[in-house]
Amino acid sequence: MTALRRCGAAGFALAFVLLSGCVTQPPARTGTQVILLPQADGTPSSVIVSTAAGESVIATPYQRATVREGQKAAPVIDQTSEARTRDAYKAIIDATPPPPATYVVYFQTGRTLLTPDSQAVITRALEETLKRNGAEIVITGHTDTRASAASNEALSLRRAEEMRDLFVQRGFAARRITTVGLGERQLAVQTPDNVDEPRNRRVEIQVR
Repeated sequence: MTALRRCGAAGFALAFVLLSGCVTQPPARTGTQVILLPQADGTPSSVIVSTAAGESVIATPYQRATVREGQKAAPVIDQTSEARTRDAYKAIIDATPPPPATYVVYFQTGRTLLTPDSQAVITRALEETLKRNGAEIVITGHTDTRASAASNEALSLRRAEEMRDLFVQRGFAARRITTVGLGERQLAVQTPDNVDEPRNRRVEIQVR
């Protein structure tokens, strides 16, 4: 049996699945092959591929670990290329969802009205999210410390719900959106009570 473990800022792999940095596929039905893919942000990653006979580490993009059926040694490491990997596993790569994305938009004091700069951010979020088939969204509203805790809780939820409505109006399924209002409980910038802090008046949109 072949086992995979992450090492460092890691990629993961599952048989027949491309996920966060690795593609695993049986080579000619005689064993298992794991190929490390580059991370989207360029950060290094590595995976340990182990069997009962030993283990090997792949840590370079498009490095490959192969375990043949009945092999009584550690996985064999060699180097393939992006072009060869895409040719061999095109269907798996094409079916892989994009990585999670987070968008943050900011609001005017005491209102659910976006700041001018955030109008562009929400437009981009709508366009990019609607390209993701089957995506799920968590929208979390926040406030600064002006007003009471109870009113801030309600305002933060209204902000989150208004952002949700924008996605629904564009055709995104409401059942795949979760809204949460945290009021002033998770400040981006720590302040005393009754402080007008623009960076705390925000909604975070997590798409996964």
